[in-house]
Amino acid sequence: MASGHSTYTPSNGLTRWLDARLPILRFANDNLLSFPTPKNLNYAYTFGAILFYCLVVQIVTGIVLAMHFVPNSALAFNSVEYIMRDVNYGWLLRYIHMNGASFFFIAVYVHIFRGLYYGSYKDPREVLWILGVLIFLVMMATAFLGYTLPWSQMSLWGANVITNLLGALLGTDFTQWLWGGYSVDNPTLQRFFSLHYLLPFVILGISVLHVWALHHVGNNNPTGIDPKGPQDTVPLMPYYTAKYYFVIALFTIAFAAVVFYAPNLFGHVDHYVEADPLKTPAHIAPEWYLGAFYAMLRAMDFNILFLDSKLLGVLTMLGAIAILFIVPWLDTSKVRSARYRPVYWWCFWIFVVNYAILSWAGLQPAGSVLLQTGVDADGAATGFNITHLSQIGTAYYFAFFIIIMPLLGLFETPRALPESIAKAVLAKKGGAAGAPAGAAAAPESRV
Repeated sequence: MASGHSTYTPSNGLTRWLDARLPILRFANDNLLSFPTPKNLNYAYTFGAILFYCLVVQIVTGIVLAMHFVPNSALAFNSVEYIMRDVNYGWLLRYIHMNGASFFFIAVYVHIFRGLYYGSYKDPREVLWILGVLIFLVMMATAFLGYTLPWSQMSLWGANVITNLLGALLGTDFTQWLWGGYSVDNPTLQRFFSLHYLLPFVILGISVLHVWALHHVGNNNPTGIDPKGPQDTVPLMPYYTAKYYFVIALFTIAFAAVVFYAPNLFGHVDHYVEADPLKTPAHIAPEWYLGAFYAMLRAMDFNILFLDSKLLGVLTMLGAIAILFIVPWLDTSKVRSARYRPVYWWCFWIFVVNYAILSWAGLQPAGSVLLQTGVDADGAATGFNITHLSQIGTAYYFAFFIIIMPLLGLFETPRALPESIAKAVLAKKGGAAGAPAGAAAAPESRV
């Protein structure tokens, strides 16, 4: 997997024998120990390791929970209560798994935004980026399927909303096939449980390809320039693995604080009400990490030509994900890092704030008035509402990729790039530009 010449040398007869038949020690050395890593990587580059940590936690806790969960519409809700009350440490396993999804998405959003900021999708890392977006897409599908399993009010009606929306795009036959009948019921739950159990292993498989692609082309870095020699890199072990351990420890502390002190911080009260197909909740909301896409879906409350608002909303939501796959070809700038792109820097941070606002808007009741300007004939408040806010946010989301990225590459004047990573590190630390390469390695190894 690692690009370049292997530095591994078997130390004895046993390792030479094994290396000739199964070079697993060579693989570990080249990819986990001596893999050359740009010496200026910051803590934003540790979130790939955090994501792998989250994936392992979700798979392990999910397997144990599956031993006690009953995927039957008449028993699922009570089986979750059984896990919480009667299974030894079942409450802990469920809270870890439930909140683990939120922390998984926190890490993946940081990872994605870091990639957009530092241009980690540009040549030669297009396939690396596409695999990452594919992981994100499968994560969202897995999270939605898990959302339906407790068979609460929010689970049942969330499944109804999303499957009907997909039906608007793919037709009634697809919806009924997905349901396993003519409504969301027991066959639907069984299918969703099977898929929810399967997809994390699909994520694991794609992640292996993602890491393979990363180790083939090498890491990007905050300056966005390629290493020009050994003076620009340090071995992965111990310089950056130490960073990984430190950040994962901090991440675990924050995770544990939520699990033990605020386990329902990201939850909704209707998740503790058993599903009732005859009673619709007053407000159906997704989990926070899917809120932005739900806001885009609801923003389309108008018709365009032959597209009604329902179909237009589905296309907008799916388009918001699909556009991420072609980002490497939308950004026309030759400079990778936003550090050297002053206009893009502002546009990027507006994009991040806009996405956070969309995520919040997707969790609010539809039609909520934010700025009242009057009342209608029934006495209800009118004015600037959540839908209007979502429409503005959706417009900027797509404009960032379709208009801003292509045009900035043509008209933006970037700042001058450093000659090498080593010189950039020395300049940041106040060292002399002409210092020997070896002098830069020692202080940087402590970062």
